[in-house]
Amino acid sequence: MKVTGAIQGSVVLALALLLSACDGPPRADAATATAPPPAATASPAANAEHALATADPGGDAAVDQLIRSYVAAAKKSDRAEDWVLLGRAWIRKARETADAGYYLHARACAEAVLSRDPEHSMALDLLGLTQLSQHRFEDALSTADRVLAMKADQIAALGNKSDALLELGRYDEAIAAASSMVDLKPSLPSYSRASYLSWLSGDEKAALESARLAIESANDPTDPEPRCYAMVQAAAIFLHKGDYEGADIGYQRALKDCPDYPPALLGRGRAALALGKADAAVTYLSAAKKGSRSIEILWRLGDALEASGKKTEAEEMYVELIKRGEREDPRTVAQFLATKGRDLEKAIALATAEMKERPGIYTEDALAWSLFKAGRTDEAAVLAARSARLGTRDAALLYHAGAIAMKRGDDKGRGLVERALELSPAFDPTGVREARALLGRD
Repeated sequence: MKVTGAIQGSVVLALALLLSACDGPPRADAATATAPPPAATASPAANAEHALATADPGGDAAVDQLIRSYVAAAKKSDRAEDWVLLGRAWIRKARETADAGYYLHARACAEAVLSRDPEHSMALDLLGLTQLSQHRFEDALSTADRVLAMKADQIAALGNKSDALLELGRYDEAIAAASSMVDLKPSLPSYSRASYLSWLSGDEKAALESARLAIESANDPTDPEPRCYAMVQAAAIFLHKGDYEGADIGYQRALKDCPDYPPALLGRGRAALALGKADAAVTYLSAAKKGSRSIEILWRLGDALEASGKKTEAEEMYVELIKRGEREDPRTVAQFLATKGRDLEKAIALATAEMKERPGIYTEDALAWSLFKAGRTDEAAVLAARSARLGTRDAALLYHAGAIAMKRGDDKGRGLVERALELSPAFDPTGVREARALLGRD
């Protein structure tokens, strides 16, 4: 599968947020440019929403100052575009901190507009972003379609639609929506989606070209983060294909423009660990943890600490991952538990529940690997086959499919495990040890 147009995809939400960051200020129409309507007696719920939208963000980062300025503007004007700008600023803070709680503030901003104008497209786009963050993918899709029914070329709605379809496992439709974005407005958000979807479909060359175009199209000096994320996305392609030094260069470039940027620090940590530099990995991942609530960071930091001989500290990271992750990122917890062979019934339960919400290839793989580790090989094989349907060049997917096939006596299994190690010889510490043992290389 290829993304057509000017070029040939927990990434989805980041891509959605890139669109909000690059959209520019909303343009006022005749309705929003007028004076606010006469004040009415607000309900307790409305008062609570207003308080949430206009809360002080805390901190002194650039985004915090931005939020405060937009809060002042929204309180003064009460115009729709000011509430949307405030909501986008809250989303930027959520993106930069990986703290999902800030999406509630953004949703309150959307509701402040939609309570008076239920068809306001920019507020609906903002609502869609919050629905994606809450993993309400069917709702996000419905919201996007609602906007597109009013205006078929609404770029933000197309982005939300593509992201929702991707998480729902409807890949052809996700690609079609992303292609429409590229055709309508070649830009960082559309190129970033094209890059991820091309990589997911096994087209590494197209993915890298789209990533290059995404980086080159970033042109907002006041908000470098979208460009930094695009650089991280490009570096991840090199990481997946086993070019760990090349990936590290990309992450370093992102950190040059966005110092202490958690996604880039996470990438540097993974690259360092793959290169056998466990102590450096601990340094990078510890720094990433300070600035982000990402569940994956806890996993990778635990692995780096374990590789450094710090097993007690590693276990502390794993315990925190499980405790927080069940609510914040259950699929990653399922993947972690299956990888480590821990509490497999919980892993199966979490992945099964995720299949109802986001039945894509990575959820299928998480459930397949959980079932396999629990001895339910035949069930696992069905899901492993489905997770391979796009031809994604991910060593973990290849290894899982190969190990399951080998257990069933399928001659193709050994070849898949070999391909995994050829593609990325250090894709995951636990997985690599198991793969090498399966091939008799220990």
